[in-house]
Amino acid sequence: MAMAPQRLMRLATVASTAVALTLVGAKAVAWVVTDSVSMLSSLVDTSLDLVGSLVTFFAVRQALVPPDADHRFGHGKAEALSGLVQAGFIGASGCALLFAVGERLNAPKQVREEAVGLMISGLALVLTFALVTFQRHVVRRTGSVAIGADMAHYGTDLVATLVTGVGLFLSGLLDQPLIDSGIAGLVALWLLRGAWKVGHDSFDILMDRELPDSDRQKIKDIARGNPGVKDIHELRTRSGGLTRFIQLHLEVERTLSLLDAHEIGRQVQAEIAKAFPAAEIILHVDPSPVS
Repeated sequence: MAMAPQRLMRLATVASTAVALTLVGAKAVAWVVTDSVSMLSSLVDTSLDLVGSLVTFFAVRQALVPPDADHRFGHGKAEALSGLVQAGFIGASGCALLFAVGERLNAPKQVREEAVGLMISGLALVLTFALVTFQRHVVRRTGSVAIGADMAHYGTDLVATLVTGVGLFLSGLLDQPLIDSGIAGLVALWLLRGAWKVGHDSFDILMDRELPDSDRQKIKDIARGNPGVKDIHELRTRSGGLTRFIQLHLEVERTLSLLDAHEIGRQVQAEIAKAFPAAEIILHVDPSPVS
């Protein structure tokens, strides 16, 4: 039996927080032992992932609160708000890391005990890959913006950890500390890219951006596929958390009775609801214009 979307989302927030706590501790030890700025970059990334996971933990629980008298459309936008917060944290960490890289370039230091850093990087890769795989499944099932933002964090962390491991290995092998600093700079730029994407997607939801063109076309095709519908207009869509909101006007033959016109509207609404589960659909039936 498939797990309910709400339960999947809650489980994903617990898993991400647990993984982040584990990796922050492990990478802090590795940074102290190796004195690697690229390991520091990975630690900063994971620390921000922990903050993001905690934000997501509370945002998802708020977003799943049912609609009430003061919030008739539910609390789904709490997810998008958490995405903006996480984007700010990621962007700030990327800028701080670039500053640290600049200082290390002015005073290069060779990495110590790179084997420890490599072992920690290996552990981080396994845990992060497992988490991202699970989060991708949850996002596919639920469409959760907050889980998607958290997955973006851990996706950058996965890349950062992999690159950090390569940097540690090459820096120790070739005795070139600048390799370590260069790798950290690349991670910082990757963080800034991730911050932009997460922030952009969250802003779109807060500003009630329309659903993707493919979804809008699907809605139009369903409505026009009913033999009683002559045309449609005023299609408006948006999303908030797990819920998508769909509004449109149907044009039907003007000579139809109110009962028959209502039945056509009910049929179209049922077909759209089948294609978009958990969507809130508002239909208005209009008489077709006089030819």
